[in-house]
Amino acid sequence: MASELYWQVSGSGPDIVLVHGWGMNGAVWQQTVDILNTQFRVHVVDLPGYGHSADCHAENLEEIAKALILQAPKKAIWIGWSLGGLVATHMALHHNEYVSKLVTVASSPKFAADKPWRGIQPAVLSAFTDQLVEDFQLTIERFMALQAMGSPSARQDVKNLKQAVLSRPTPNPKALLAGLKMLADVDLREQLPHISVPMLRLYGRLDGLVPIKVAHDLQQVVPDSEQYIFTESSHAPFMTELDTFCQQLISFAHHKQ
Repeated sequence: MASELYWQVSGSGPDIVLVHGWGMNGAVWQQTVDILNTQFRVHVVDLPGYGHSADCHAENLEEIAKALILQAPKKAIWIGWSLGGLVATHMALHHNEYVSKLVTVASSPKFAADKPWRGIQPAVLSAFTDQLVEDFQLTIERFMALQAMGSPSARQDVKNLKQAVLSRPTPNPKALLAGLKMLADVDLREQLPHISVPMLRLYGRLDGLVPIKVAHDLQQVVPDSEQYIFTESSHAPFMTELDTFCQQLISFAHHKQ
């Protein structure tokens, strides 16, 4: 296993780390980076098994964290999208010397639905697992379509996601399976109140993977956290509403807590 993850660093200022979601890679953040790196030093990682880190492997959140801390900046603002939100939350809980503030984007402490908790139906997750073995290229394309579904710019969003993802090496099937397992099994709800840093939760109102009910339910769990809902977005608000997305991050970053 190659130990070093691929990081892309640009700009200068306070450190920000961007963590992509399942089946994706760091290229999805390019438009965000172009705006943020005028004010911040932006660190974008390809998670183990994805993009230029396709030769690395991590089976669970702690293994991912161990690979991240080899090169991650200390005391940075961590922004995790979707599965990346679980990664960033895990960092804030277990390696908090690296995290000064936490932002989760279209993410949930527990992705799998479990009545009355809203989320992705376990049957959908296991179908993805079965399809992966057959044809993982097609499975990722389906997942991208699912992520953009409902947003007024869905077609363009899927195109942008696809372009970004295909600009880097394809993900390792082993990493894809490990990621689906995390989406199916991880439940950080009880740990969330132990997060000691300021937290901002961002959601897409039209998101089919992280239902908006999750935002309201978490307000009870972490009452001190902030939240913002993008009205036009589904699962990829940083593509659908880029300027507003960056504005949210910038004002949260400058917030004196």
